[in-house]
Amino acid sequence: MALETCGNCLSCLLVPLALWSIVVNILLYFPNGKALPAASYQSPNHEWYFEGICFSGVMILLLAVILITLECSVFYRCCQSESCNKTYRSFISIVLALLGIAFSGYSCIIFTLHLIQGPFCNSSSGWNYIFKDTAGGYLTDYPAWSKCTEPAHIVEWNIILLSILIALSGLQLIICVLKVAAELKRTLCGTYSVFVQAGIL
Repeated sequence: MALETCGNCLSCLLVPLALWSIVVNILLYFPNGKALPAASYQSPNHEWYFEGICFSGVMILLLAVILITLECSVFYRCCQSESCNKTYRSFISIVLALLGIAFSGYSCIIFTLHLIQGPFCNSSSGWNYIFKDTAGGYLTDYPAWSKCTEPAHIVEWNIILLSILIALSGLQLIICVLKVAAELKRTLCGTYSVFVQAGIL
């Protein structure tokens, strides 16, 4: 019962998470509040940042808005029966929540891989991913962070922001899973009628 009741508020939780994800992804372009140097624009990091903005940000935000709209009392009926209408509404919500699982799960994986690879920075050997062969070992090797001379404090900046993004996308994933569970329980356990009776359409 608690899951069913909470199901309607889950979509609202996705909105601030998506907005925060967009903001944090944008901050990755500005380590310590400064624009990335021109040399770093050759890095595929920017593709990763865009994917983060797109999938864990914009797409999740759109899904949340649609889900909230579906849960509003004002909804165009797709058939004559209210029970049928609610069933279809739940089905659409499940599909959208499954898309949310895909988007947030993909984002979580991308952010984790980016964190393991390390930042694209300038060192004695030039601009490169100098920690890419450490398999994430650089995360606890604090003296090695000084190898990145430019941008300043880029390692700390990336670790903090990417950790926040992993947490945000993880929360989005959990919320979408709970949303699917709530809608399935609502549909299959009696709150909504699953079976379309003869003459309902």
